[in-house]
Amino acid sequence: MRFRAVVFDMDGVIFDSERVYRMMEHRAAAIYGLPDEKVESFCNLIAGGTKDTNRKHFEAMFGTNIDYLEFREVVNSGVDAYGKDPGYDVKPGIRELLNYLKEQKLLVGLATSTAGERAEYHLKRHGLYDYFDKIIYGDMVKRGKPNPDIYLTACETLGVSPAETVGVEDSINGVISSGRAGLFTAMVVDLIEPDEKALEYADVVFRSASELQQMLMKEMLSD
Repeated sequence: MRFRAVVFDMDGVIFDSERVYRMMEHRAAAIYGLPDEKVESFCNLIAGGTKDTNRKHFEAMFGTNIDYLEFREVVNSGVDAYGKDPGYDVKPGIRELLNYLKEQKLLVGLATSTAGERAEYHLKRHGLYDYFDKIIYGDMVKRGKPNPDIYLTACETLGVSPAETVGVEDSINGVISSGRAGLFTAMVVDLIEPDEKALEYADVVFRSASELQQMLMKEMLSD
């Protein structure tokens, strides 16, 4: 098999959490009197990004009269509350895929823009933390997605080259990050359909984790 490792994004790939973020973005927009019809476009732009890049998108779309970090805190408070009760759902096929990767003795990494404490809470709550050999959180790298840093760091930490690693993403920012780092990039569509930029950097586009597992199984059989 040409791949030695698989590195996952978390929100929208491991957990069905992007829907929660969007719900809270809409609620926060209502609190601040922002036009609701722009929220979906805003969410597509910021998914997988950092607070600094997302602030630029926020100010370009909604202006500078509202402090983005204050707005973001309202969103994150709602997301954290939902993440504890009722909690996130694990995306279909993910547990099966993680078990398969372990059976095949492939290295498994996580490269998430989410801060360490928040991400670790959800991974441990759902019994997924121990599947990952190495985890790189958003607050561990200087430049977040769409820059390649987080995936380059993940590969270096795992001891593999990007060329022998699969990056699994659902957002445009994430796909660009993985692609720029030189990973074989699989976009598993969640809420965002691939645009021209995503298709430029994605090697394959799937609709589920199960489809990705099927591809990896075929790779294994072809050896």
